[in-house]
Amino acid sequence: VVIIQPQDTNTKTHGFAHALVAGIERYPSQVTRRMSKARQAKRSKIKPFIKIINYNHLMPTRYTLELEGLKGVVTHDTFKEVSQREEAKKTVKKSLEERYTTGKNKWFFTPLSEFSMSESQIRSKTDNWQGSERFSSICYDTLLIAL
Repeated sequence: VVIIQPQDTNTKTHGFAHALVAGIERYPSQVTRRMSKARQAKRSKIKPFIKIINYNHLMPTRYTLELEGLKGVVTHDTFKEVSQREEAKKTVKKSLEERYTTGKNKWFFTPLSEFSMSESQIRSKTDNWQGSERFSSICYDTLLIAL
């Protein structure tokens, strides 16, 4: 999950501090050299999502991912109409697939289940992290784990 736009104060629609995030719902499949170009292209597809998530359900990590063009495309107004939301998802999909095919940030395109950290370890790290600190000090492109 990558923060696109943080919101440290409450709003009428959301009575809590939250962040507008984008992430990968369906990760790309494994690709080998022996596969044809068409099969490689098909297996490199990504299904993205965009959500508004409460800060209490996010854990900051040390990783960053720069998605330059998404800040103006995905805003709080995109959630008002379904057509705007679908267009924003298409833009996110295009930028993530472009980054995947170029080979940048390979760690981002692997599912979290492959990491060695268990859920109990993640929970203990979030308990140690002080909830009073807000994400305003964190870069907008900081990668987070959605719990």
